[in-house]
Amino acid sequence: MNLTATMIGQSIAFFLFVAFCMKFIWPPLMQALEERKRTIADGLAAAERGKREQEIGEKKALETIKKAKQDAAEVIALAEKRASEIADEAKLHAKAEAERIVTAARAEIDQEVNRAKEQLRAAVSALAVSGASRILEKEVDAKAHAQLLDSVMKQL
Repeated sequence: MNLTATMIGQSIAFFLFVAFCMKFIWPPLMQALEERKRTIADGLAAAERGKREQEIGEKKALETIKKAKQDAAEVIALAEKRASEIADEAKLHAKAEAERIVTAARAEIDQEVNRAKEQLRAAVSALAVSGASRILEKEVDAKAHAQLLDSVMKQL
């Protein structure tokens, strides 16, 4: 066999093999590579979008936390203010109740003083009648002289 004919035959077979590969194997292979390239690009783009969305979400979460802290501080301030108002109201009510109790006690004391004075007057008038009857050595009729005894009690 001739070396040239072998080389030409092998070259023709190689070119046919290359043509066959270019026609039937290369397009699906390139399509698979392009699809893989698109998938990777889409994945990277989605990762970038996810990263941006995560940053935005973190910022929103920080803002929400900050707002919640401000709202909580306002609620605490209002609660403290209301507690102070309630304490002041309780003090005012306590003072009013104390004044009412003191007034009632003074009125009761005045009544007791008046009762004691009346009892004392009655006792003094009884002593005066007893003393007068001993002085006069005769019995004074308390019922008959009630008006006289009342005027004596009023003078005492």
